[in-house]
Amino acid sequence: MPVAALWTHRKPTARPTRPELAASEYTAAVTLELFAGVPVRDYARSLAWYERLLGSPPTFLATPTEAVWELAEHRYVYIEERTGGVGHALVTIFVDDFDGQLVSIATRGIEPEQLETYDNGVRKATFGDPDGNQIGFGGGPLEA
Repeated sequence: MPVAALWTHRKPTARPTRPELAASEYTAAVTLELFAGVPVRDYARSLAWYERLLGSPPTFLATPTEAVWELAEHRYVYIEERTGGVGHALVTIFVDDFDGQLVSIATRGIEPEQLETYDNGVRKATFGDPDGNQIGFGGGPLEA
């Protein structure tokens, strides 16, 4: 199905909140690249913090004040210096080895601000960057 046709399956007077296609039909119709952006006030300070959090320098620098990390194929997190609107980003990265990820981050001197375990056993660690953005790492339930 052409991409343009994805949005033709709706009532003329109603604006749908999502396409009326199953997720598998939608993703088969489009190429998916995910970029999660985090606005920051001080690029140099934030660049150093995110390098420590993520354990590497950026994959590439998009502009002199925008750094991008590819976390997995076609899945990116980026920081961009902004003059306003910083401190409100909420990003969660789900990883296979949750405990290993937390140990790795701790060895680089960053500790989570909050640790949670949800009713279904899913765990989440939330880190606050220098501007108050929340970067979370999630992991599946512990196996019994």
